[in-house]
Amino acid sequence: MSMAGNLRKVRRLGTVGGLRKVAGLTRRRRRVDLSHPARSPLGSSVVNCVAYEDGVRVPVEGELADAVERVRKSGDGFVWLGLHEPTNDEFAGIAELFDLHPLAVEDTIEAHQRPKLERYGETLFAVFKTVCYVEHEELTATSEVVDTGEIMVFLGHDFAITVRHGRHGSLGPVREELESHPLQLAKGPSAVLHGIADYVVDEYLSVVDAVQADMDLVETDVFAEHGARVDPGRIYQLKRELLELKRAVVPLGRPLLELADRPIRVVDPEIQAYFRDVADHQLRAAEQIAAFDELLNSILQAHLAQVTVAQNEDMRKITAWAAIVAVPTMVCGVYGMNFEHMPELSWRYGYPLVLGVISAACLVLYRGFRRNGWL
Repeated sequence: MSMAGNLRKVRRLGTVGGLRKVAGLTRRRRRVDLSHPARSPLGSSVVNCVAYEDGVRVPVEGELADAVERVRKSGDGFVWLGLHEPTNDEFAGIAELFDLHPLAVEDTIEAHQRPKLERYGETLFAVFKTVCYVEHEELTATSEVVDTGEIMVFLGHDFAITVRHGRHGSLGPVREELESHPLQLAKGPSAVLHGIADYVVDEYLSVVDAVQADMDLVETDVFAEHGARVDPGRIYQLKRELLELKRAVVPLGRPLLELADRPIRVVDPEIQAYFRDVADHQLRAAEQIAAFDELLNSILQAHLAQVTVAQNEDMRKITAWAAIVAVPTMVCGVYGMNFEHMPELSWRYGYPLVLGVISAACLVLYRGFRRNGWL
């Protein structure tokens, strides 16, 4: 049977025997690129499956169930299984093999969860929101600035299962980084959890820096000479995208503090110190987002004030010109009445005199309004 055919059997993972089909693929093709933005090109949600002993990657002999049994018997090692957007049928056998809680499995399949940390017996379940900055030539009222995804992590004494949702947040770099530090990886599955948390939070900081460039551009445009003409939709759109980023970053603070301070059986005590550093970075990102939110409110208020001032200036100009036009309108209106005895009707210079009076009155009004800044 071909490798692709083996992976398609994942849809029938209702039994441990079905899981052994995955192990056959893992044995033949150990290194599947984790950078695939969508599902595995081999036709399954399984992206990679690797076993580690003493922090060193070892070949998966036989089937996945055999690899799990091997690390459990040795008591030294763990299996890291990575998936991308699995279906319920694809994940059923995995949940049975590792005795995962049904509530956590449901959250994993449905996704769209808040960042959180939950314990189900000897298994730890963590949810991370991944973020990605969407490049754009110009910020408009419809520009997408931040794209989000999710990473779910099941952690046990001898396994780490990662489930990724979204077209970004590949864990390939995380795996490579961990494998380059076997002493860290030898601390067990909690090293994988720390590596993912550190990677996700570092992406938060990168996205925050990129969003700051957009904010600087909007701020510059608003306080420019013609700032009142700036489309307020750009500010609202940036505020909406910032809110999406805030929903991903801020709720992660409490789970990271819990990982750093509270004793957890499946988390190595030496790894907890590293989670404190991750929590500090997350706090910095959250504080920057809060500062951006306040700054956007100030920018929006300044823009609205500029619009109000511009409208007042326009109204003064309209009023001044209306007053100037009222002079010839009034005079012409008087002489337009059909009365027989009108002043100066028979005078030879009456018409030029009236035009001169009108022009002089308009000129006086114009200079007066100009001196007061109305024109």
